[in-house]
Parts: sequence; structure tokens; C-alpha cells
Amino acid sequence: MSDVSNKNMKMTPQRIAIMKYLDGNTAHPSAADIYVALQEQFPTMSLATVYNTMETLKQQGAVVELSIDPGKKRFDPNTQPHHHLICIKCKTVLDIFVDFPLPLSDRETGGFQILGNRVDFYGICKTCGDTPREMIQTNR
Repeated sequence: MSDVSNKNMKMTPQRIAIMKYLDGNTAHPSAADIYVALQEQFPTMSLATVYNTMETLKQQGAVVELSIDPGKKRFDPNTQPHHHLICIKCKTVLDIFVDFPLPLSDRETGGFQILGNRVDFYGICKTCGDTPREMIQTNR
């Protein structure tokens, strides 16, 4: 996880545990995933605490909020530029560290100054590979 400026966030044991959980985590967890993972260690921690911590970490640039799953916000603690491969069935997300230069003409940019891009690839992971195609299309 990127270095976090803690000047705007009180470092409670719960927040430290959330940050430790995120460190090196490549599962792109949601706040609910984090909450469930830490519930046994911190039974009095609320889901709101996790949401608020994730929002603060996002504002500080320590995590990136992903919009790949319309059902829930997911977070990526790896803030280095990279792309994602997403299973359309189980929503597993893999990081892809390959540069895909996408040159755009002035007409296509409409005057925008391009600062970066993110490419999301969609497919079916090995675990879900045996699912009949007609079932997968109805889950989109």
C-alpha cells in the first residue's frame, strides 16, 4: 500500500488493522470484505468504521476505488498505474502490469489533456471456466 499521510486520520487499533489487511492485498476487497475479515479480531468494530477509513484512505491517495462491480465498491491498495482482468461470473480481479499505449487524436480528446488510462479486460477465470455460456450471459 502507498505511504499514507496520517495527519487527517486518528490511528486507532481498528484502522491500523485495516491498513495491515490492505498491505499487499491483491484481492481488491470491498469494505464489507474487510469488515468480515477483521470481525473476529475486532468484534465491536462497525462496518461504518471500515467505510469511513476506506474513504479517508481514498482521499489521501492510499487506495483506489474501483468501479468494476456495480454491486459494491471495491478498493485497490496498489496505487501504481495498472490495469485489471475481471471474471464476469465470480468478479475475481487480477492486476495487469503491462502498458497499453492508446494514442488519441486531437479530435478524439476534445481538448482534454490525457493524464492516464485504465483498461479493464473481462473474461472468465479458470474456476468459472466450466460454466455454460448461456448462464454467464444472464449474469451480466
